[in-house]
Amino acid sequence: MIVCSNCKHKNMAGSMFCAECGSQLVGTNELVTQNISTDNFKNIGKKPTGSLTGSLNANDAWVSLHLLDTGQVLPLSERNEFTMGRISEGQPIMPDIDLSPYQAYVAGVSRLHAVIKKRGSQIIFMDLGSANGTYLNGKRLNSNVEHSLTHGDIVALGKLKMQILVNTR
Repeated sequence: MIVCSNCKHKNMAGSMFCAECGSQLVGTNELVTQNISTDNFKNIGKKPTGSLTGSLNANDAWVSLHLLDTGQVLPLSERNEFTMGRISEGQPIMPDIDLSPYQAYVAGVSRLHAVIKKRGSQIIFMDLGSANGTYLNGKRLNSNVEHSLTHGDIVALGKLKMQILVNTR
C-alpha cells in the first residue's frame, strides 16, 4: 500500500496517482528508467518491398491475393468462398476479407464488393454490384457474372489492384 501524503488515502502498490485526490504518489526522483533493446523491431512500420520470396506463410492456401500497392500477400485457406470489401460502422453484413487497412475507401472499394471462390480446381471471381466496378486484367466485369481466374491475373476492386496467386500443390 502507498499512503497519499496529501489526503492519507491508501492506494494500491504501484499506483502513480492517488485514487482519491489525484496527487502524484511517486516523486520523479524515485522513478527508474531502463534501456529496452530494439533489435527485434527494426522492420516494424516499414512498407513491404513487394517481394514474394519467403512472404507466403500459409502452405495450405489455395489462392493468395498480392496487393500491388503495398506488396502485402493475403493467403486464403480453410474455406472455399470469401467475400471481399471494407467494413463500415453500422454495416449489417460484413465482408470475410476486410480491405479497409489497405486504403480501400479511397480506392473505391464497396462495403460488399466481390466474391472469390474455389470450385474444384477452378477459381471463380464475381463482382457483387459494386459502385466503382471490378476489373479483370483491365477489362470491366459485369455484376453478378462469374469469371474464371488463373495464376497471375490482375484484379482491381475500384482502384485497388491485386494479383491472383494460385497454389497448384
